[in-house]
Amino acid sequence: MNQQTQYTITELAREFEVTPRAIRFYEDQGLLAPTREGSSGLRRVYSPRDRTRLKLTLRGKRLGFTLSEIRVLLDLYDSPTGTVSQLHAFLDTIAAHRKVLEQQLEDLNATLAELDQYEQQGRALLSASAEKRARKSKAA
Repeated sequence: MNQQTQYTITELAREFEVTPRAIRFYEDQGLLAPTREGSSGLRRVYSPRDRTRLKLTLRGKRLGFTLSEIRVLLDLYDSPTGTVSQLHAFLDTIAAHRKVLEQQLEDLNATLAELDQYEQQGRALLSASAEKRARKSKAA
């Protein structure tokens, strides 16, 4: 893609395969800050910074981060890099997210184990029922 200095909402929506409504939602959440053009100021104009923030927002969503976590990470991304406090904040956000994902994984594994148990019980009941029918038909 060429290096534009401005993007329309339609261009970004098409590029990232999201709806303009989703982009406006991210704007409402403070994740994007387009400038306004036109006589009434209704036309949104997105900068390369907004494009990058949208890309990182969508990546964060795919990774399961909440919008507030994404906002923290984006704010760190926008800040001058290299400060110890920023790196600690970044690592704290990732650690908190990792903890949530590990708990979700534990919950999913427990649920899968329960489902396996119920499936085995159901198959055993079907098998016992089939054997009972087979005995009845032999006896008749």
